[in-house]
Amino acid sequence: MSSEARNDGFDQELDLMQLLQSIWASRLWIGIFTAASLFIGAFYLANTPPTYEADALLQLEERSGQLALPAALSGFMENDPRTVTEIEIISSRLILGQVVAALNLDWVAQPVEAPLVGKALTRYNLPFPHTGYFARYGRKGDSIALDLLEVPPGWVDQNMILTVTGEAGEFSLELPDGSSVEGKSGTLVRDAVKGYALNVGSLIAPPGRQFVIRQINELAAVNNVRQKLSIAETGKQSGILRAKVQDKNRMLAVAILNGITQAYVRQNIDRSAAEAESSLAFIQDQLPKAKAAQEAAEKALNDYRLKQQSVDLTFETENALSQVTRIETDLRALQVQEDDIKQRYKTSHPVYQQLLAQRERLQEELATVRKQVEGLPETQREVLNLTSNLELTRQIYTELQTRAQEVQVLRASTVGNVRIVDSAQPSLFPVAPRRSVILALSLIVGFALGTGFGLLRIWLRKTVQGTEILEKMGLPVFATINLAKMSNESRRTHGHNAILALTDPTDLSVEGIRSLRTSLQFGMIDAKSRSLAITSTAPGAGKSFTSTNLAVVSSQAGQRVCLVDADLRRGQLRKQFGIHKNEIGLSEYLADEVTLDEVLRETTVEGLTILSTGRYPPNPSELLMRDKFKELVAELDRRFDLTIFDCPPVLAVTDPVVVGRATGGLLAVVRYDETPIAEVSAMLRTFDTVGLRLTGVIMNGFDPRKARAGGYSYNYNYRYEYKSRDAD
Repeated sequence: MSSEARNDGFDQELDLMQLLQSIWASRLWIGIFTAASLFIGAFYLANTPPTYEADALLQLEERSGQLALPAALSGFMENDPRTVTEIEIISSRLILGQVVAALNLDWVAQPVEAPLVGKALTRYNLPFPHTGYFARYGRKGDSIALDLLEVPPGWVDQNMILTVTGEAGEFSLELPDGSSVEGKSGTLVRDAVKGYALNVGSLIAPPGRQFVIRQINELAAVNNVRQKLSIAETGKQSGILRAKVQDKNRMLAVAILNGITQAYVRQNIDRSAAEAESSLAFIQDQLPKAKAAQEAAEKALNDYRLKQQSVDLTFETENALSQVTRIETDLRALQVQEDDIKQRYKTSHPVYQQLLAQRERLQEELATVRKQVEGLPETQREVLNLTSNLELTRQIYTELQTRAQEVQVLRASTVGNVRIVDSAQPSLFPVAPRRSVILALSLIVGFALGTGFGLLRIWLRKTVQGTEILEKMGLPVFATINLAKMSNESRRTHGHNAILALTDPTDLSVEGIRSLRTSLQFGMIDAKSRSLAITSTAPGAGKSFTSTNLAVVSSQAGQRVCLVDADLRRGQLRKQFGIHKNEIGLSEYLADEVTLDEVLRETTVEGLTILSTGRYPPNPSELLMRDKFKELVAELDRRFDLTIFDCPPVLAVTDPVVVGRATGGLLAVVRYDETPIAEVSAMLRTFDTVGLRLTGVIMNGFDPRKARAGGYSYNYNYRYEYKSRDAD
């Protein structure tokens, strides 16, 4: 027999049907893991308060002076840069800090929670002790609200434990420095020396309940709000922002989001008003200077006229003056346009070039007029210059006054460039945890883990699952015996030691043994002896069951059969035939204490004789190795048609090797779905080592239902210690 044939890692073709059968066989483990996973999922849901979401909608209007991007480039941008800027402003400490201060989000006041089930206790009326140590933990209905909390800097992020001491809101407060004070809800508790103050607005809880009070760092409070806040632009460069806030408290989520949007709108208005204020301050600073310049121009013109004895302008001079004034006004207007265009286009842009050309034309026109003025008389030129200067200063002063009035109106009516389209509204249902998703995932994870665990056990065990694998190992299978199923009535009537072939001869297991009897008649034709040794790899395979029932069905077929209990350590065949434990048997015969006729006992089954173990000897192997045992086999061959030796497991002791050398055949019983393939290989190596050939194997305990389902049973526990059993 080649070593490849005995390899316990036989490659078996794995098809879809086999996989499905293996999964079905693991249904118990799948059910256990699925139930456990669902329990964990339900436990998580019970201990996770629902999270609600509030959302609001903001619109960003165009602000003057914004940088306009070419359409080809704007298409590549996910968000408008202006939108990104505003999102950062909304989530800044400037805005969120105002919300934290307004809603006192840096205060923490909550019940002390029990380990593991703390959240569930505050949500459901669970049966939980209300006295002793457990009275401190929060329950459903307990609540506390603070109207004032002030602590010194050293107590920030430090816990204060409030314990309810009375039904009317009395409490005891344990401070971070180890001291405690008494108080009552609605009454201010203050210590100016230590620098703390506390006013509990409401307190609903029975005596003994405890609450944690803490003031957290402002930056940490801002970060907490920032984690709850999410802002995104709806659409591409739409200027519409959707802001969302998630919180365990539905109304608090609404309050936080409304506070954020209102604070953002206020700062936007303040920012626009600040720009108007800055412009107004500049204009008001320039007005006195413009008025002084105007008065100086008027005085210069009047003084010159008095000096020249009231020189009047001629028609030609007035015409030149009006042209100069118009051209200079147009040039100032072009300068304003250039300042605006300069932010949008480069100097090479056609719009910019058109403005430069227009300015150049006006400058040329102004130069032409000035040449015409040079041809006027000196007095007329001087009056023209002084008058032109006066008109210019008057226009500047008038424009400044007009602009000042416009800015004042703008400052008074500033609304900013942001508006709230939709105020905050809470979601009707919690957004987290998603019960259906979590339960579905728990179901899937439990099923996957159970399937994986079951398949892993099957893969690791590699037990005998059919006759094919035994035949691949070169072992002829003499018979397959179905799993015996003795009814409860039969157990009550005949006892647990009843012989199945006698109590229920029509059972399929008995039919399998009859098939074994037929196979032996042909398989032992050339045997040196009509004796047969039956063993197994380990206890529990059913070798004694097989030996006993084989002896019965063989005797019922008209054969003279002798059943020998060769297990001198733990043999129990005597119980099935009503033999007393202290009666003599095989051990006394091998020790030359009695004769064979004294130990052979007829049974109630016609043609069946039994030779029990007798008293358990201290040296069973040595007794079996005596020549007396070979003489026994020869003598039984002369007296009986078939002798069956029920041997102990071969992997536990060496007795089956000794018995097998003397008998005509050696069979091994393997149990379906329980005997590991590695044990069968180890048994073969044991027999090969001593040069003993195994005649064949018997597969016992075959369950057709498991075979159809690809089922695998794991309820077994082999004991490889095979010590002598004390007489009982």
